[in-house]
Amino acid sequence: MKRHTMSSYLSLIPISARVHRRQNRMTLLCIVLAVFLVTTIFGMADMEMRMEMAKLTEKHEQAFTFRTIMDTNMGQTIFLTAGALFVLILVAGVLMISGSINSTVTQRTKFFGMMRCIGMSRKQLARFVKLEALNWCKTAIPIGVLLGTVSTWVLCAILKFVVKEEYTAIPLFGISLIGIVSGIVMGTVTVLLAARAPAKRASRVSPISAVSGNGNEIKRVHRGIRTGFFSIDTALGIHHAREDKKNLFLMTGSFALSIILFLTFTVLLDFVGYLLPQSASASDITIISADGADNIPSEFMDAVRAMNGVDNLFGRRSLFDVPAELGRDGSPESVDLISYGDFDLEALKKDHMLKKGSDLSKVRGNNDGAFIICDENAPLEIGDSIRLQGAALNIAGMLKYDIFSEDGLSHGKISVIVSDETFTRLTGITGYSMILVQAAPDMTDMDVSAIQDKLGENGILKDGRDQSTLGTYVAFVSCVYGFLAIIALVTILNIMNSISLSVSARTKQYGAMRAVGMDSRQITKMIFAEAVTYALSGCVIGCILGLLIGKALFNILILDHFAYAVWSLPVSRLLVVTVFVLAATFSAVYAPSKRMRNMAVTETINEL
Repeated sequence: MKRHTMSSYLSLIPISARVHRRQNRMTLLCIVLAVFLVTTIFGMADMEMRMEMAKLTEKHEQAFTFRTIMDTNMGQTIFLTAGALFVLILVAGVLMISGSINSTVTQRTKFFGMMRCIGMSRKQLARFVKLEALNWCKTAIPIGVLLGTVSTWVLCAILKFVVKEEYTAIPLFGISLIGIVSGIVMGTVTVLLAARAPAKRASRVSPISAVSGNGNEIKRVHRGIRTGFFSIDTALGIHHAREDKKNLFLMTGSFALSIILFLTFTVLLDFVGYLLPQSASASDITIISADGADNIPSEFMDAVRAMNGVDNLFGRRSLFDVPAELGRDGSPESVDLISYGDFDLEALKKDHMLKKGSDLSKVRGNNDGAFIICDENAPLEIGDSIRLQGAALNIAGMLKYDIFSEDGLSHGKISVIVSDETFTRLTGITGYSMILVQAAPDMTDMDVSAIQDKLGENGILKDGRDQSTLGTYVAFVSCVYGFLAIIALVTILNIMNSISLSVSARTKQYGAMRAVGMDSRQITKMIFAEAVTYALSGCVIGCILGLLIGKALFNILILDHFAYAVWSLPVSRLLVVTVFVLAATFSAVYAPSKRMRNMAVTETINEL
């Protein structure tokens, strides 16, 4: 008999799934997206490892195993990063799905009370909720795994045929067991963890709730709601958000996790920028004078500029170890004097290489302004002067790091950048020590040979067209922005779903308030105040934790490897994410408030 009862109530699960299909859409979507993200992340990590194994095997003519690659720093970094993202996505998924299930349980209080009336035990009721949640996995996990696998194939194809460069060996249409298993584990664990608290809440519903339809514990009211500076409807909305501590935690945590994920992923953009720096003045072909002196004639530049395949070119002059007097006290020092043309100077601004307070206009043309590159402990700052070649130069700006050294540090050396006109006026030199050529897409090897013939023995030509990292940079940035777009989508859907479910759970309360005289405008303000309370709480907590985690990630990924890197408060990103969450919240209030306005008072009171 007991076995028959168990099988009878478990047969309600698929029926319940069909009945509540609309309410469960957001939960299913959250599971699909969580599984999709994890499958893609671990799938791409697996493909990257296979590519490295193939490269090493070809280079050393011996087989390399997955374990061998995992013993390297690269392998550990790849999967540690993937593991960290797994945890973040897991926590975000648990909070979002738990909040959705919790709201559904609140709406179905009368149903659970009826189940208790016909003999279902607390343990069976808790198990029913958990199995109902697991029932979603039958649909969501396969879809998420399939989308993640296809996404991995698409990304690999883009890297192989579009980005090319070092990704020509990446496998296509590979089936990643690591990615699939990780996705399945993500979906299952997320749902099981998310269903625990709602299952306990459902099991506490008493049989009498089948009559009353209210499973919440009746709380004694010792005093009225304090309105403070708010109107009564706004104060009620804030009170509704704060009265259920567990729901407030889930809603706030869900919003906060979205912000944390956003701020964490944006650190990856900084990492890619440091790892693969892109400059507006980056050249495809570099021509250096044979003896390092400024003996490449300016006529050569005019001739090359008119040649086929040349998109842009610019030159630099240099004079090393020039005696100089620094600062007000005239401390003797030797500096390197370098000339930049207008294009080069504009590139410094475009690449955000200038420190705050730098003024580019004071360096252009035949002026006495200069940019300085030096260590932080050098006795120079913007506004000081430096005297060399019998003339005084005003420091109009400073660079953030030394662009002429491999590690970005000056190591005690001071470099002075002036315009072409100022350099020629100070030194009398008109030739160039370096010519930089930016190639057009149609440049051929014959065009390069023509430039070499024109150069003769005046310099050395280095063809770096196949060493460009632009494709790799674009690929990584596109992936990060893709994940940010998914996070934004999940955030919007979660906010809309959470507010809608919260309003649905309080339908009878809103009906009672309308019955005693509250108009539709006040109902809207109450819903709006409740939603904004969740959003502001989530923004505050999410921004604080996101900054702390983001800074820690910045230190690990960037600061430990790039000594010149400096972390700064990402004010623009904080504003963007805050405005985005608040705008999504305002938009999410519209539909449920309209639904409540269009409901008759008797309908809202009788709503289950």
